[in-house]
Amino acid sequence: MVVRGDPEVDRVWEEFHDAVNMGSEELRRWLLTEASGPEALGHEPKPNVPEPGGTVVRLLGRRKVDLTGDDVEVMREVTSRIGERLEDPPPAGTDDDAWRRGLMSLGHDPLRPGGTPDDYASGTEEPHGPRTV
Repeated sequence: MVVRGDPEVDRVWEEFHDAVNMGSEELRRWLLTEASGPEALGHEPKPNVPEPGGTVVRLLGRRKVDLTGDDVEVMREVTSRIGERLEDPPPAGTDDDAWRRGLMSLGHDPLRPGGTPDDYASGTEEPHGPRTV
């Protein structure tokens, strides 16, 4: 477990929840849809849910006080990956299906209000549900 009240953990928590604008159930359904392709069911009886999306689903259900150091590191990585993709969108922008799918597999839907780089710059992000503290 991480230290309660650690300002760095608080910062990472806020940045992660600002970047991930899909709820846990919505992301879980999306990942299962993405995992239902031709190679989805291997030798294992459960679908191969893309990572780190499966971990993001788990983190969205966690309370901040229950985070581990590994959780915080994954939150940093996911936040960074979302930010990098938003900073360098393809010429087609949100019309680029592969770009949008990549972001959604991380828990970020760029078609949502507050989901595009311009929205972040203008501060128009909207809340996406309650956070478990």
